Amino acid sequence: MEKFLDEYGYIALMIGTFFEGETAILVASSLIHRGLFEGPYTVLFGFTGSFISDWLYYIIGRLNGKYFVEHRPKLKAKFQPVVHFFLHHKLQILFTYRFLYGFRIIIPLIIGMSNIRPVQFLVYSIISGLIWATSVSTIGYFIGRFLNLKTDVYEENILFIVLGFAALGAVIGFIVKRVTMKEIDTEAKES
Repeated sequence: MEKFLDEYGYIALMIGTFFEGETAILVASSLIHRGLFEGPYTVLFGFTGSFISDWLYYIIGRLNGKYFVEHRPKLKAKFQPVVHFFLHHKLQILFTYRFLYGFRIIIPLIIGMSNIRPVQFLVYSIISGLIWATSVSTIGYFIGRFLNLKTDVYEENILFIVLGFAALGAVIGFIVKRVTMKEIDTEAKES
């Protein structure tokens, strides 16, 4: 595993954060204390994968989002509360959307469909992405150091460790999503 990480560790981290951010960056950052990853590069490559993902969905929303949603009434009905929530909390969401587990695809799509210009989104996505990558990497580092994780532990227990990190991300995301959905429901009822 160490040979693989030496050769492909940062590329694997970037691909992992493109698809599933928290788990990939938590696993990589938990090995910083072993010298297999370096903190600044872990943040940089983790940020890059999530940044590319965000921009992909932003561009899809910008180019085709409104047309796609308008021609699907059921989807439009599901989108409306989230759009309403975004419009009322635009600034907070632009800075924290990376932490909204479960909204990772829909938020950049909605931002792309909004009046947020690409230059504006660039600034917000860089700031929020760096905050996210730094925060999650720091958590992963302390977990790895506290549990004294080594590559042989990963090799023997990879499924359990990845599931554990995924569960941690899912629990945090579930709590954030639940609070956010309550807020969305409250605002939808007030409208």
